[in-house]
Amino acid sequence: MLRITGSLSPSEQVAVPSEDEVRRLNEEFSRRHCVVLPELLDRALAEEIARRVDGAEFYRLEHEGIGVEACMRRNSTLAWLLLLVNDRRVVDFVRSITGCGPIGHFMGRVYRLEPGGEHHDSWHTDLTDGRMLAMSINLSTEPYAGGALELRDRRNGASSTAKTVRIGDGLLFELGTNLEHRVLPVTGETPRTVFAGWFKGGDDFRSALRQRFGLAATEAD
Repeated sequence: MLRITGSLSPSEQVAVPSEDEVRRLNEEFSRRHCVVLPELLDRALAEEIARRVDGAEFYRLEHEGIGVEACMRRNSTLAWLLLLVNDRRVVDFVRSITGCGPIGHFMGRVYRLEPGGEHHDSWHTDLTDGRMLAMSINLSTEPYAGGALELRDRRNGASSTAKTVRIGDGLLFELGTNLEHRVLPVTGETPRTVFAGWFKGGDDFRSALRQRFGLAATEAD
């Protein structure tokens, strides 16, 4: 299985799965429009990132007509996550199991859904701004109840659900004009915290950073 580590050696930062594993994941993605990627972030790395996230500042973010969440303010932890996921080996792996076209970059945020409050998510497609695929990585330090991803095909009503169970697990899912998704309500006592975003076409990662955050070339390099 694909695994991203906290190694200081670039050659050891990403462990690439076997051809048989890629083929199996490709078949599952074609059938269900999603795949769970167990321990996409290795345990030590995921726990260190989660520790930093727990100490970060969050603000209320409303996506009009879709949902409400607590979103982490931009910081070095978000930059670290973006660098990890934009590794070319990760991007190549995603293309190999989804069959999508050329990917320019991944862009996302860290957000939290608290149980029993105003936080919610409703049916939507995410098809805007060059988005091709979506992915989330579980950063919850304790198991949460509810909070599964639900997918449905508007053409025939077929639906499926998927959920990341352990810290560091990833969930990759398809976007399409006939595909809608939502996150089911979080219940119990533990919030659901994830790093989530989209693989997009167009600009490469450095160009996307400059455009979104107004960074100078030296800051993005």
